Amino acid sequence: MLIATAGHVDHGKTVLVKALTGVDTDRLPEEKERGLSIDLGFAYHTRADGAVLGFVDVPGHERFIRNMLAGVAAIDYALLIVAADDGPMPQTREHLAILDLLGVDAGAAVVTKVDLVDDAEIAAVTSRVRALVEGTGLEGAPVFPVSAATGTGMEALRDHLATLAAERRAARVETGARFRLAVDRSFTVRGAGLVVTGAVFSGEVAVGDRLVLAPSGAAVRVRGIHAQNRTAPRGTHGERCAINLAGTELGRTDIRRGDWLSGEPSPGVSQRFDAELRVLASEERPLTHWTPVHVHAGAASFTGRVAVLEGRNIAPGARGLAQIVVDQPFVGVRGDRFILRDQSARRTIAGGAVLDPAGAVRGRARPERIAALRAMAAGAPDAALAALLATNANGVDLDHFADAWNLRPEEAEALYERAGVEAVALPRGRRAGFARDDWRSLLDGLLAAVRRTHADAPERAGAESSELASGAGRSREVAAAAIGSLVRDGRLVREGRFLRAPEHEPRLSPRDAALWSKVSLHLGEEAVKPPVLAELAGTLGVDRNFLALFLGRSAGRGLLVKVAPNRFFHPGAVRRLAEVAEGLAAASDDGRFDARAFRDRSGIGRNLTIQVLEYFDAAGLTRRIGDTRIVVRRAADLFG
Repeated sequence: MLIATAGHVDHGKTVLVKALTGVDTDRLPEEKERGLSIDLGFAYHTRADGAVLGFVDVPGHERFIRNMLAGVAAIDYALLIVAADDGPMPQTREHLAILDLLGVDAGAAVVTKVDLVDDAEIAAVTSRVRALVEGTGLEGAPVFPVSAATGTGMEALRDHLATLAAERRAARVETGARFRLAVDRSFTVRGAGLVVTGAVFSGEVAVGDRLVLAPSGAAVRVRGIHAQNRTAPRGTHGERCAINLAGTELGRTDIRRGDWLSGEPSPGVSQRFDAELRVLASEERPLTHWTPVHVHAGAASFTGRVAVLEGRNIAPGARGLAQIVVDQPFVGVRGDRFILRDQSARRTIAGGAVLDPAGAVRGRARPERIAALRAMAAGAPDAALAALLATNANGVDLDHFADAWNLRPEEAEALYERAGVEAVALPRGRRAGFARDDWRSLLDGLLAAVRRTHADAPERAGAESSELASGAGRSREVAAAAIGSLVRDGRLVREGRFLRAPEHEPRLSPRDAALWSKVSLHLGEEAVKPPVLAELAGTLGVDRNFLALFLGRSAGRGLLVKVAPNRFFHPGAVRRLAEVAEGLAAASDDGRFDARAFRDRSGIGRNLTIQVLEYFDAAGLTRRIGDTRIVVRRAADLFG
């Protein structure tokens, strides 16, 4: 069990920890000289049953609040220290506010130095402490009057902590979360190499495990572990660990307080996170949009700004949704607690819990985004996933969800199976999750739209892919994935840019059928250099305007593709030329090709090359960059 002290400077925190453990946590020469704690101090006490109590002694002086915050981020229990000869002081109140904002609701108050005052003063200070903690997570906490100098009350405090440690040890359950350790120190040990220390926020680690340092992304291996100040084969949630690391990338990695040591896969890194924020009731004015702040999360601290997502401010004592935009890479997961201090880092103003560790870059305050954050506020990943599936028409980004909730891959997949999630592959390696009924409804709706097209225009080849996707009421990527699923299953047939039911055959009028039999002799699949409109009209002996209308109707039916105003191609010929562009791009070192290379490879001549390439740009196959082009979509996706 990890226990942190909190309280005003010179109220006896370090002396109390020494009386409980026998360890003086003031280890720095400057701390000895000045008689006050500057940085975090650590001490351990091994009980008779082998359990170890870990104590984090934090500085009480307001100038060292940053160090105090690094020490209380992952504790199990807090001891709020108040000196009997002084009573609650400014840092007592600020430390209590910080504990409350961090969600610490397990703790006790300790009234120290009772040997310096009479019984009446002890009773008065005890009463003031009980009043002070009202309305916080420590309301109703036990109060222990003690003297570390004489031993008064110390046995009762020791018994209380021992009982708690035994209960927590018996109740501890493995959550299935990925291992995370907040680094608060790193140093080199002769003969061993690099060691990092910190509190384990979640999961467990064993000797030989492969981990990742974040935000650098450096891969490392665990050579050895000290858990709660003892050599151990593994470390787990709720312990302080020192981990000896090895790895070829360590020499190029600058490890600092605030970094994270994490299990694979590598955690996401962002410079904005969305959160539920609570402003302290003691603030004199509301927290306004874009207020500059100091952010403390885990063992890290950095500057940033608050973007209020609902309205323009959050009133004192109120809660609200906000996006915190920070100036350094942020590594976190849903549920991580954080503290905000004012621009000058002189006072604590607010705190909260992370809802999404990678906030939206655009549309952060849109109604659908707010609904997603409300869903992420659910108490468990199962409930959050269910709410997201019910509100997000374009699916839930499954990999981002698992990363946000700090789920190991096997735990995430088990959750998706329990929830009946339909996992759909999207471009760029992303996966979207849909409720199975919702996904089936989307597929059925697309099939119904195609069949309506057949009924309304039986002469057409089918419904155009772009029109079908735009009418689906989903994003283009989701609609394309659904259409692709229907084609793979044989429920739809793709012909060029058209989609049809397997049983559908376009029905031409006798007049159009007769003319098509003649036109198709000149505009076949092999005709990558078809005649222009006037030339074809002369060859067939038909009126040019009449032929133009017919060819336009044929393009609408999917029989032809209109590449230019006077040039029509068979869909198969367009596909062949698109594959020429793909081949040129694949053969190039930078994925680019120019018009001359396309002309030479296709053999269709310069003028027609320009027309074809401009059509490919408009169709979305290629994108022009200066005098060159790159392929941005697969020919098979666009042209069947």
